[in-house]
Amino acid sequence: MHIDIVPNRSSRPAVLLRHSFREGKKVRKKTIANLSDLPMDQVEAIRRVLRGEKLAPVTKLFAITKSRLHGHVRAVLTTMRRVRLDRLIASRPSRERDLVMALVAARILEPEASKLETTRWWHSTTLPEEMGVADADEEDLYAAMDWVLAHQPFIERKLAQRHLHDTGLVLYDLTSSYFEGHTCPLAQLGHNRDGKKGKLQVNYGVLTDIRGRPVSVSVFEGSTGDPKTLLPQVRKLQEEFGIRHVALVGDRGMISNKQIASLEEDLYAGVHWVTALRSKAIGDLLEAGAIQLGLFDERNLFELTHPDYPGERLVVCRNPELARLRGETRRDLIEATERELRKVLGMVERGRLHGADKIGVRLGKVVNKYKVAKHFLLEIRDDHFSYCIDEERVAEETALDGIYVVRTSLPAEVLGTEDAVRSYKLLAQVERAFRTMKGIDLKVRPIRHHVEDRVRAHIFLCMLAYYVQWHMMEAWRPLLFADEDQEAKHTRDPVAPARRSDAALAKVHSHRLADGSQVHSFHSLLGSLQSIVRNACRRREAGEDEPTFDIDTDPDAHQSRAFQLLEGITA
Repeated sequence: MHIDIVPNRSSRPAVLLRHSFREGKKVRKKTIANLSDLPMDQVEAIRRVLRGEKLAPVTKLFAITKSRLHGHVRAVLTTMRRVRLDRLIASRPSRERDLVMALVAARILEPEASKLETTRWWHSTTLPEEMGVADADEEDLYAAMDWVLAHQPFIERKLAQRHLHDTGLVLYDLTSSYFEGHTCPLAQLGHNRDGKKGKLQVNYGVLTDIRGRPVSVSVFEGSTGDPKTLLPQVRKLQEEFGIRHVALVGDRGMISNKQIASLEEDLYAGVHWVTALRSKAIGDLLEAGAIQLGLFDERNLFELTHPDYPGERLVVCRNPELARLRGETRRDLIEATERELRKVLGMVERGRLHGADKIGVRLGKVVNKYKVAKHFLLEIRDDHFSYCIDEERVAEETALDGIYVVRTSLPAEVLGTEDAVRSYKLLAQVERAFRTMKGIDLKVRPIRHHVEDRVRAHIFLCMLAYYVQWHMMEAWRPLLFADEDQEAKHTRDPVAPARRSDAALAKVHSHRLADGSQVHSFHSLLGSLQSIVRNACRRREAGEDEPTFDIDTDPDAHQSRAFQLLEGITA
């Protein structure tokens, strides 16, 4: 018996099980069964049996001696290869470079693990064998941290050469992360952005290109104010990165009048900036009549100059939706504060609270609760308390609702009016970096190190990990809850609130892609890739000294798409 595959022009081939026999001098064929409905792998198995081969289940022939998670490791290492991270860290191969690469990958795959835990955890994956560091212990990882910190200036210089350009825009912002300990010299009290009052913290600022790719990170003592960190970044750009002509984009608290005055010195010739005015400065312009609110009847932004800001362009914007939201929020906070004040008033009237000092302490807790004390006028005596809303103050603030002013030293022929607003809003890219580094992804916190240089190295490794993850998230936009229409940012109204595209909203509402597969978050997609494992196999009859061989799980269609998208990354 044998199998014949008969071509069929209009449909799939016919697969027939046949028996051959002779009639006189002629060879005849008799069809025993039609196997056309069987999958081809089953047809091939029948053909092999007919040839006399003995088939047996793989599990009877081979034993799986060990399984390691592989798919998510493959995804991260593919990205690191595509962005040439190894060449950024060091031009020549070395043990230290391999360890740093492994640390960066581990920060993405298992961000909460300590260095000791990392050396335990990663043996459940293929990461250490892929990087050739399976024998590393925690002391090796600490030594690699010291090594990468010493090489940080060289790595950042390569990143700057790759992503920053003369006359281009550079984004900069500062954030902080808190400490649990008290021994690190960098850990000090300061403006705590994490809402952890009384906690020591460390500050760090990140420079990125206009797309939000991190280029450099600088670590400061926790008490360092935002403006004091600006000029060191300018010097780094000019002296270390060799970028003489650049426009720095920073928020209104970062690029203050004092810093602007410093940037106008000859020492920083060629450095321009884009920032925004504080609320008080906007109020002064409004009171002086420089800002004509009637102009907003026909448009939502206009440009002006003012003698108080020589050599600058001011772009005044008004977002009606933001104005409405701020008005509603203010009204709710005032009403909530008023309810608390009425409680205090009742306590005074009933004699339960007496004495100006005690009443004042109680009121301080109330008016500071919702941060609207400036909108109330209080009268306190030993046996009396009264309050009223400062309607004039509320009206002054209401007039500023939804209004912001972007200021820049760049001429109009270099940066148009609308592009000036878009450039300032690019700071959201740095905020995205901070959310990723501090939040659920890379987890700068908790900072387990107490030696100053180790803290700096830890934050630098987190920046490198974000650099890799940024490229992964951009490549995976078609598979994530992300908006794929990035070109719209360059043409839409720069003042109006950002809107997701219809395709992005469809993904959010349905949780499905166009092909019906599930939409993922970054970490759920990494998690789905973990189902791809690498099995070490050995013949069942073999001895312990016989070498094993590896078999990887075949990826499904969705996983294959994820890997294909990563292969398309360019640095």
